[in-house]
Amino acid sequence: MNSKTIVLLALLIGFASCKNESSIKMEDNQTKIAKPESYKYEGTPLRIGVVGLVHTHVHWILGREKIGDIEIVGIVEPNRKLAKKYSEQHGYSMDIVFNSIDEMVKATNPEAVTDFGTIYGHLATVEYCAPKGIHVMVEKPLAVNMNHANKMIHLAKQHNIQLLTNYETSWHKSVNEAFRVIENNTIGTVRKVEFYTGHPGPIEIGCNPEFLEWLTDPVLNGGGALTDFGCYGANIATAISKGKTPNTVFCKTQQIKPDSYPKVEDDATVILNYDDGTQVVIQASWNWPYNRKDMDIYGQTGTIRCFTNHEMDLMTKEEDGFKHIDVPEVRKGIHDPFAMLNEVIKGDYQLPAFDVSSVENNEIVMQILEAAKQSAMTGEVVKWDQFFKNAK
Repeated sequence: MNSKTIVLLALLIGFASCKNESSIKMEDNQTKIAKPESYKYEGTPLRIGVVGLVHTHVHWILGREKIGDIEIVGIVEPNRKLAKKYSEQHGYSMDIVFNSIDEMVKATNPEAVTDFGTIYGHLATVEYCAPKGIHVMVEKPLAVNMNHANKMIHLAKQHNIQLLTNYETSWHKSVNEAFRVIENNTIGTVRKVEFYTGHPGPIEIGCNPEFLEWLTDPVLNGGGALTDFGCYGANIATAISKGKTPNTVFCKTQQIKPDSYPKVEDDATVILNYDDGTQVVIQASWNWPYNRKDMDIYGQTGTIRCFTNHEMDLMTKEEDGFKHIDVPEVRKGIHDPFAMLNEVIKGDYQLPAFDVSSVENNEIVMQILEAAKQSAMTGEVVKWDQFFKNAK
């Protein structure tokens, strides 16, 4: 089996998030993840520590094709059985697996860590790493709540480290092409964006026990479907608006399958209204009949439809209808989260303002989720300025 085949299998498993690990199926019908062909990094690799293996997106980094830009020097996972299982799958030595982040850092001296543990654990990772000057990338969302997020952001700024948040959709070719089309004013000013994110449910798609244990816990995950999938729309909408915040937030959550998910909501609809008249609708659910992360973007003069990682349609004139767009690959060297992390830390790559991975964007994402939780709890529309003024 060649290296390209290995990394494709790992991506399929990782993005399935939770599929039975013998099942090769994408979480959201993506069949191709943006990956440059025959690209090799020429510099010294970034030394990375992996914190936690209980988030199955970890297969992305463990099964990634070796192109010379990163080196996994240590892994933190107290569950030795899980660590051994993945070592047999991906070929890393159990000699680099440690029970704690302190043991791993002292033994391996990483320049950055990627956190694939619980969302609740993100704060502890930053609390340990930031004072030591170790950069941190976490899986979406940034934190379980605004209190954790504020502490993490403060520490990152205080100690001048990078604090990045990774979303699968950040590397979808269609999403990146949509940003370019909007930037070129091809569809005019954006007026409405609709996001459809989720799958049939973590249990239904076969999440492993280590993932399910915290994914369906309101403390360790910060919520259910709202946290798990509502963050995608909030993240992309914030990038499109270049950091604008909504005037109002309304959210309706449901527990459609209480026997399966007794502690958390399994369906959420969030409506964001902005002062320029733009409206964003986020439909996040563990009840879709299939896996999806797609969006429709309506401008004054045209519409973008992103169906999968590589499928996108564009309409600029109604009489011409929609045309399929052949979306380009994401630029080599920043084509996935780990390549980008290396370039941000060791290269000269500067994240654009309110980039999907940036701390500025993800602070707003956390505010949107916080306001959405408040709205769902009270059944009322949350007025942004008033809510966050009172929250201070």
